[in-house]
Amino acid sequence: MSKADQPIRWGVLGAARITSKVAPAMKEARGSQLEAIAARDINRAQEWAKTYGAPIVHASYEALLDDPNVDAVYIPLPPHLHHEWTIKAAEKGKHVLCEKPLALSSTEVQEMWAACREHNVQFMDGVMWHHHPRTKAMLDYIHSGKLGVPRRMTSAFTFCWPQVPELDKEPRLHRDMGGGSLYDLGWYTVGATILAFKGLPERVYATARWHNDVDMNLSAIMWYSDNRMASFDCGFDTTFREWMEVSGTESTLVCDDFVQPNPLVDSHRFWTHKNEGAAETHKFEKTNHIVHMIENFCDDIRSGKLNTARPQLSLEVQYLCDLILESARKEQPLKVEPLPKMKQQTLVHT
Repeated sequence: MSKADQPIRWGVLGAARITSKVAPAMKEARGSQLEAIAARDINRAQEWAKTYGAPIVHASYEALLDDPNVDAVYIPLPPHLHHEWTIKAAEKGKHVLCEKPLALSSTEVQEMWAACREHNVQFMDGVMWHHHPRTKAMLDYIHSGKLGVPRRMTSAFTFCWPQVPELDKEPRLHRDMGGGSLYDLGWYTVGATILAFKGLPERVYATARWHNDVDMNLSAIMWYSDNRMASFDCGFDTTFREWMEVSGTESTLVCDDFVQPNPLVDSHRFWTHKNEGAAETHKFEKTNHIVHMIENFCDDIRSGKLNTARPQLSLEVQYLCDLILESARKEQPLKVEPLPKMKQQTLVHT
């Protein structure tokens, strides 16, 4: 087997709940192999390895990063640890798939990405819906001109805690750990807006309700050039919602499950509605977008070039989330400044 055909061997830093979805995808994905797990609690790591079939168990994150059998790491740790462990992984020559939010600020994300570029390793966030074939189809429709002149985007991502968790049991309720509904849920709606409108807005304004100095719910407005506007809401206190709508002068696109496709429906789908009332359902074969994410990341590694588009989008999402949160805290609109674009770079490790 040539080096280009060899599977990308994964190590997982931490046994977080999200790994129950990602670990099976690592085993199912083409060109991917689950190799190792590390957790601060060795007993938990051993139990995780038994459950998901990881052949190697490490007693520390450092030991996993030193493992020559690991090519790439998945970092599902709390957000305040992402900066430290992404940089450490890059310094060890490991490619990094990191959960969102990527960090506590866009400055940290820039430092993480700089470390990955310096050490020629691929860097990507763990936003899964980007990799579903339906997502490309929706964006193709939005950008095709079939909407007419784009005017408005609205979106929402919420779920409802039946009872607010105790502070010592929920990192999402701590500001210094990267908590709050915007970083946890609004990350998706902000990213969807940037993709739909192909970039950052000119101004933002947000308002929020606070608990322990984090946003329990948040609503935002974003003003774009050419008379375009976008708005969204996110929160921990409203029933499960994950919809987006993009409207133009001639047509509207609607998806009611854009983040996590509804497992109870026969096919993954979205709808378009025209001015005269005609509606069309666009159907797609049910597929696992987490598997697609792992495969796309492995393909990026094997390509021999750093994919800069993915981390550029992640940086823009973090930057815009930072500004939206600042606007909510200051209770005033804020101007959005442009971010620099990063150049493509040849990989040393393939």
